[in-house]
Amino acid sequence: MSEQTATWFNLYDARPAAEVSAESPLAWAYHKASRPSVSQKSRVVLRERAMLGHLILRGGAIVLDEAVHRVLGFGLPGRPNGLTRDESGERSIQWLSPDEWLVIVPGGEEFSLEGKLRGALADAHYAIVNVSGGQTLIELEGEMARELLMKSTPYDVHPDAFPVGKGVTTVFAKANLILRRPTEERWELVLRRSFADYCYRWILDAGSEYGIGVER
Repeated sequence: MSEQTATWFNLYDARPAAEVSAESPLAWAYHKASRPSVSQKSRVVLRERAMLGHLILRGGAIVLDEAVHRVLGFGLPGRPNGLTRDESGERSIQWLSPDEWLVIVPGGEEFSLEGKLRGALADAHYAIVNVSGGQTLIELEGEMARELLMKSTPYDVHPDAFPVGKGVTTVFAKANLILRRPTEERWELVLRRSFADYCYRWILDAGSEYGIGVER
């Protein structure tokens, strides 16, 4: 690979400056739709994790795993549909396809992380794309969260088929998203920003019988 090909990329810090007002993907839904409070009757709780850093990594698993270990301190998932996280649980890597992974980190870290990964990968054959502005993450937690999912996706969410540490790309209420299970009680939906309002309203409707509440 020539030096010109290996360095043919542009690196931009796409996060707005502090003086620019940034709104979460659900800001419009909060304004126009209901936002039920969490109560003692809430058997499902919805929580938006907006403005996180999302990076798509593509390339060979071995070379990417070495670079990720060096930069983040933990590696790629060892099996298809796997999900790995750091000790804090704030940084994760999701297997998407044989040569594609999604890295999610706290908001503001993505630009620095991309630069460090590019430095660690040097002239390897890879691709890194910052998709933070186009995606968001919604958490569902509570004793009836799985029942809500059963209404919304054709994928089998029984614990035998969907254990902790698994994530899949699937259909949810006619939208395409990534469904993950990082802990026993918590599920995560990683979805396009353009689907956020639609999925939020769907979840409120599907969770109404469980007294769903939205954590502020």
